[in-house]
Amino acid sequence: MAHTASRTALRTQGRKAYGAAFGTRRQGRRHPLVATAMVLPLAALLVVAFGGWEAVVTQASSVGVMLGR
Repeated sequence: MAHTASRTALRTQGRKAYGAAFGTRRQGRRHPLVATAMVLPLAALLVVAFGGWEAVVTQASSVGVMLGR
């Protein structure tokens, strides 16, 4: 059993070292508005790159109808 415990401790140390080296932190969930702000620039780029503005408007309209607006 001690062997398994030491393995777990080594894994934990490795994860902490990796996080410190590469700046990754796991502090829970990201706020939905922050996630949206991160995704919107990429979504806009894809809309422009692939000319899908009509599809976006159609989907937004459909969602609005489903929500009753």
